[in-house]
Amino acid sequence: MTTETPRWHKSSYSDNGGACVEVATNLAPTHGTVPIRDSKNPTGPTLTIPATA
Repeated sequence: MTTETPRWHKSSYSDNGGACVEVATNLAPTHGTVPIRDSKNPTGPTLTIPATA
């Protein structure tokens, strides 16, 4: 099992005062999932969806 750390990023189109989500697509090839989090609460919970979705 890999211990790769998520590399979070926002869309370049996200310029609406902070109401954004961040994704960590770097985990898709190794884990098959894409974590998503609220950019205003980076230490809060994440939603993990299958990369195929």
